[in-house]
Amino acid sequence: MPISLRLDPDIEARLTHLAQATGRSKTFYLRKLIEEHLEEMEDAYLAEHALEQLRQGRDRVMSAEEFWRELED
Repeated sequence: MPISLRLDPDIEARLTHLAQATGRSKTFYLRKLIEEHLEEMEDAYLAEHALEQLRQGRDRVMSAEEFWRELED
């Protein structure tokens, strides 16, 4: 899936330098960044979202006992 994005000129210059210095493409490094850091971002943003759901009363916390009891039902 083709994606277009605008990078800060400093970031683009660093990426270009890295690609030229190593003989790899900028796409290679962008793909590696996404692959290696997407899970961290998912964890952070989904945790933030879950906390907001709790604060708004749209979700709740349950004890381990309650969890296992509901699982058995």
